[in-house]
Amino acid sequence: MSAHGAIVLVGFMGAGKTTAAQRVGAERGLRVTDVDRVIESRGGATIAEIFARDGEPAFRALEEEVVCELLAGARQGEIVSLGGGAVTSERVRAALAEHLVVWLDVDPALAWRRAADSDRPLSRDRASFHARHAERLPLYARVADAVAPAHARVSFGRLHDAVEQLRHAPVATRLLWAVSGSAEYPVWIGRGLLGSGLWPLPRSPARRFCVTDEHVAALWLDAAGELDEVIVIAAGESSKSIEEAQRIWRELAQRGMTRADHLVALGGGVVGDLAGFCAATYQRGVPVVQVPTTLVAQVDSAYGGKTGVDLPEGKNYVGAYHHPAGVLVDPATLQTLPAQESSAGYAEVIKTAIIAGGTLWERIVADQPIDDGVIFDCAWCKLSIVATDERDEGRRQVLNLGHTVGHALETVTEYRRYSHGEAVGLGLLAALSLSGRGDLRARVAELLSAHGLPTRADGVDPAAVAAATQRDKKRLGGAVPFVLVDAPGAVRHGGEVAPHQLRSALAELCA
Repeated sequence: MSAHGAIVLVGFMGAGKTTAAQRVGAERGLRVTDVDRVIESRGGATIAEIFARDGEPAFRALEEEVVCELLAGARQGEIVSLGGGAVTSERVRAALAEHLVVWLDVDPALAWRRAADSDRPLSRDRASFHARHAERLPLYARVADAVAPAHARVSFGRLHDAVEQLRHAPVATRLLWAVSGSAEYPVWIGRGLLGSGLWPLPRSPARRFCVTDEHVAALWLDAAGELDEVIVIAAGESSKSIEEAQRIWRELAQRGMTRADHLVALGGGVVGDLAGFCAATYQRGVPVVQVPTTLVAQVDSAYGGKTGVDLPEGKNYVGAYHHPAGVLVDPATLQTLPAQESSAGYAEVIKTAIIAGGTLWERIVADQPIDDGVIFDCAWCKLSIVATDERDEGRRQVLNLGHTVGHALETVTEYRRYSHGEAVGLGLLAALSLSGRGDLRARVAELLSAHGLPTRADGVDPAAVAAATQRDKKRLGGAVPFVLVDAPGAVRHGGEVAPHQLRSALAELCA
């Protein structure tokens, strides 16, 4: 991307690129160029007429010529909207490297509803429409510096401002735009973000209060930039308690924090959950910026707004939904992770890959390295799901894959024997047994073992684990719903599991 290039919108037909460009142009006083309108002017006909008269190859040649010409002259302060198929040209993809590219990612079902009754020449047949969408996804992902959902709630002006901040971010930083029913916020992912100056909230007059743990403080506190007040907690799940939350609330009060200030959660999942919960409840809510430093947090827990603490009776039993004001993910922090922590995060990566399927699953099942791209794809998978179901009322429940048994294992072992990631890995194996996917279970067990994670809960009482699953917080009066797997990319929530099936799966796990 270029620090001086234009902002270019790409995405499949029906993503709303033209509408987004016009709104941003109006809100920010920017010049807007719609490539399809320029093509129609050059061709002396509508897009549909050019297709009918000259055929798709001729249209693509004209499109490539127009797009490359416009991109060569486009500069900062301009918004350019491309047609859905423009990225199929290698010349266009090369030209996009000089600009900030924003991909508006639209669900194929929504795209079809928007395009089916239009005069678009490639929206006649639903099967070919969906196939074309799938073919182009890797191309959009390849060129995108920023990704946002084609969601009605997106504030395109705020999105534009976050994209503009990429011009001053470390090289190769990418942006995800998180949207849900009640919030939207930027997620920046890039090496060197800590201390780079990029931040989602104004520095003055607000003060930054930070919660971190003893290990992270020793390693990354100095690199985190200007922090006004720092509260350090003990590392580990035991800090996720009401007692520790109360200590933080009182520290914030004693140090004079007001609602004009914000909290920074610098650390892993425990810090993120605890600090997020304190931010949600202190003075009825203050902003929180998540700065995750572990693999578990960077691929999963820093996003989506779930915060909370544990009770002896159950994991995350007290909590609140409180979305961050922004998330800064610096994968460089992972270089100081102990091997056990890195392995624990790998379980969440496998979980997400099974949910996402596709290229992410292919990379993980081939045991390729967990790089910045995997972190980005895991975060986008979760945020895409949360965008459609903020409060676990439907689709978001698939993100609990492996967690029902995993949380039960943590509870019955009093949060001392297994890290959260280790418990989730074991829970994944139980879920695959319950799904009748012995082949997939065997492959996942191999991956877990290769990364130093347990594949058996030796010595744990399966009856106690079964009893603990009945206290799972997702239970709504009747049986506990399970997340089951038909295949990678085909995961369903609300599955019914008979008691004897659960006993059998847990007996296998706890043998």
